[in-house]
Amino acid sequence: MTPIFLFVRIALVIKLTDKQKRFEDLASRSNERGYPIYSDFLGISEISELFACRFPVSVNLWGGYEGAERSVACFGDREYFTDNGDYPIKCILIEPVNQKFADDLTHRDFLGSLMGLGIRREVLGDIIISENKGFLFCLDTIADYIIENLTQVKHTTVECKITDEIPQNALPQPENIELIVSSERLDVIVAAVYNLSRSKVLPYFEHERVFVNGKAETRASSVVNIGDKISVRGFGRFIYNGVLRHTKKDRLVISIDIYK
Repeated sequence: MTPIFLFVRIALVIKLTDKQKRFEDLASRSNERGYPIYSDFLGISEISELFACRFPVSVNLWGGYEGAERSVACFGDREYFTDNGDYPIKCILIEPVNQKFADDLTHRDFLGSLMGLGIRREVLGDIIISENKGFLFCLDTIADYIIENLTQVKHTTVECKITDEIPQNALPQPENIELIVSSERLDVIVAAVYNLSRSKVLPYFEHERVFVNGKAETRASSVVNIGDKISVRGFGRFIYNGVLRHTKKDRLVISIDIYK
């Protein structure tokens, strides 16, 4: 039995991605040293890889605000998760020096200018745009460098500073809508939300582009639960609120909160 066990163990190790090995290393360090260890910012596919692992410590995610798409993982005991202020995340306000003569700045403009400084995407979180200003979440280790060196976005001169005040209306707000569907199958709901045929939705499951609560979901027939957070790469994300009522033809009227 021993050779078989060793073969299975080796096979499992081989299947780990480089990112998952990194996660295991961070978790082990936290477990051995007894204090929290933080990752870089993770995108949705990396968060899915994170959830596919088992660790000797707990894991929590925070991106600087509720509902952030990119998040930092904290490895450690749950007592470390009580104060999100402990995460190594800063928010930088990036605003034109003169709004009157500024370009209309987009998410791509802000991100492109940051990449132009040679900054790795892994140290940057979400960028929220409001009133032609950018609110950038980043690791605290890169914050001073950005403040000192980011002086222009597109053709617009900008200034940067750390801020703890983000206007509530600047944060992404979901729109509540009602849809009529035949069932609570995941493929049925995704197709209805994004106005696609079920045949066009299936490849998104096959290529692991559908995520439920941060985990890649390949089963199109899986049932959605109330409160599930669903993301479809290339389309966006929404929260499933459940069935409101049945129609006369026994179809379901469902409620979702969609981020646009």
